Amino acid sequence: MFSKPQLHLASIFLKIFFRDRQSLFFSLLVPLIFTGVFLFSENEPPKIKLGLVNESSSALAKDFVEMVNNEPLFELTIGTEDSLKIELIDGNQTAILIVPQSFDYLADVAKLRLMLDASQVRQIGAIQDALNTSLLSIEREIRNIEPMFQLSLEDVKARPQRYIDFLLPGILAYMLMNLCIAGSGFNIVEYRRRGILKRLFVTPIQPKDFIISIVLARMLIVLIQISVILALAINLLNIQVMGGLPSLYGMVILGTFIFLCIGFFLGSLAKTQESIRPIVALVTFPQLILSGIFFPITSLPTIIQPIANTLPLSVLASGLRDIANDGISLFTINGTLIGVLLWIFISFLLATQFFKWKKVAS
Repeated sequence: MFSKPQLHLASIFLKIFFRDRQSLFFSLLVPLIFTGVFLFSENEPPKIKLGLVNESSSALAKDFVEMVNNEPLFELTIGTEDSLKIELIDGNQTAILIVPQSFDYLADVAKLRLMLDASQVRQIGAIQDALNTSLLSIEREIRNIEPMFQLSLEDVKARPQRYIDFLLPGILAYMLMNLCIAGSGFNIVEYRRRGILKRLFVTPIQPKDFIISIVLARMLIVLIQISVILALAINLLNIQVMGGLPSLYGMVILGTFIFLCIGFFLGSLAKTQESIRPIVALVTFPQLILSGIFFPITSLPTIIQPIANTLPLSVLASGLRDIANDGISLFTINGTLIGVLLWIFISFLLATQFFKWKKVAS
């Protein structure tokens, strides 16, 4: 399948990597950092610190305060308006809810006041939703009205999906992109600086042999790093790969090939380490924003979604999510697999067309 020169070169590149203590250190550190990101993202969101002032002595107000106190979203502090306002200004409270004296069964409309810390305004939606739920429950109880509708949630997947289940495949894809582009693009520039490419230029080795040898070497390194992350995620975060590890590793291998080839293409465009950094940033940073790593692509503006869905990082992240979360096999023919295969062709074409000995060795 692979020629002797390709395998020999791959073994040389592996020896260079494993002899480099700095590379080994960062190769072990990166998986630990990303695992820390997973653990952090798995934590429950902090409770909203809500101060409550009850100016009413009615039984209704007492029931309402009890409902708010039982709301798991809030960390409730009951006090006076003056004392709680000081805490709000000092940052010790997120909001203050004031229950007026007119909050009674006999009142037509009782207006509650909600005082907010402007820096925490992003939480106002969650606060309002929780308070409206409590008020609606009280209103039904007062009027003795049964709910007209009940929403029953049925999960059609094999298990409930957490945010970490959505996040992990995207982070794996993003890490894969960075490791591969750094492992090929930056290495080409470094090999040019050290004169290695000039020495290879006078040998019978073809550019495609050089590309394949680095792909083989870096693929082994990437698989080791991905395996470390998966082992930690499965054991510490209870991650389940519904489509099976063989399919997941297969998609990782395909993604590794794509981004290594893209790295070759970018490395062929740059002459120095200083010039390749902005080129790589121009390619990787927009994909971090647009590829649905931290949130679904459907949350982007409609006009951007078609472009975002065609990016190589988007395609790889979707493929990993299909396998990990939806139980789809690697060999299931769908739009994602077609996109992956298309990017394999495009990236290999770019790498082989732009990586020329005369050009990169000069």
